[in-house]
Amino acid sequence: MSFSDGWAALHLDMPPRVPRTEYSAEMHGELLQAVTGITVAEDSPHETKRAACQAFYRAWNYDLFWSTLIGGTEFGDLKTDMGHAVYAAGGVDYRPVGACAFATPDDVLGFDFNGRLGIKKHQDTVRRFEEHYRANCAANPDGVNMTGIYTTLVSGFIDLFGWDMLLLAAGADPARFGALADRYAGWMQQYFDALADADVPVVMVHDDIVWTSGPFIRPEWYRRFVFPNYRRYFTPLRDSGKIILFTADGSYTAFIDDIAACGVSGFVMEPMTDMAYIGAKYGKTHAFIGNADTRVLLSGARQEIRAEVERCMRIGRHCPGFFMAVGNHIPPNTPVANALYYNEVYEELSRR
Repeated sequence: MSFSDGWAALHLDMPPRVPRTEYSAEMHGELLQAVTGITVAEDSPHETKRAACQAFYRAWNYDLFWSTLIGGTEFGDLKTDMGHAVYAAGGVDYRPVGACAFATPDDVLGFDFNGRLGIKKHQDTVRRFEEHYRANCAANPDGVNMTGIYTTLVSGFIDLFGWDMLLLAAGADPARFGALADRYAGWMQQYFDALADADVPVVMVHDDIVWTSGPFIRPEWYRRFVFPNYRRYFTPLRDSGKIILFTADGSYTAFIDDIAACGVSGFVMEPMTDMAYIGAKYGKTHAFIGNADTRVLLSGARQEIRAEVERCMRIGRHCPGFFMAVGNHIPPNTPVANALYYNEVYEELSRR
């Protein structure tokens, strides 16, 4: 691991190797054992899991650790429980769909964020961000750490209302839905203002604004109600000198230029987003992280895995802020041999 390489890349000072990060690979117990020699099971002691994760991060040379603090728990009992599909080994993370606190689209469109969710004490929120960042640094001292916000705007709607009510409300009255977005952003601004005042150099802003295929609402709606609020969110962050990284799942290719214009410092993406476009247009001015296709690791042959790493390296190796990563994750059902070969090819090609 190298804090210096990750820090240099975020500041567009090209390090001698392409830095990297990964997401959730530490949940793959068989992979951790193959790399570290430490046996890890679901019921292993916390200390064993922690030791295995730390050894894995060192062996795979993580330079950056993705993290956010503010998420759906801020909504308390109003958060819609959409359940959880199987991801972890043994299906231990499966959860059936739960309750939704909103019975009709009108309940959604008329929601009073300030009245129902309240306003936090500014210094308390500043302290929460700083404590989260310091805890991350203590846990992963050899790489670049961060804190941030997961439920920025659209992801806030998903967590609070659930997909069904969100889509019904958006279709029932797009104008009122836009006004709802503005009210939510007004409530959420308190977190961005606190993040700006926190002693934290790197922040992650996450918002799942699209589906796999792209926008799920007319693009004009985003440009009227999402990106103007992003600019308001990010102004205090930029004024305080922070590096702002943006993450969205799916394909946000249609909005790359809009997001850049909002003032982000870097892009994190899944393979559906056009990283070649980002590299060509923003590769000298922005950091970017991605975006090897996890499906290739899951079922591809060795030559396909090599070709996927080579694709990413062709785009990013000449860009000072490029980090290699598999997008979205390396899940526990990924063949260990494929994951090991992916890492082997990365290490072979990572030296500039």
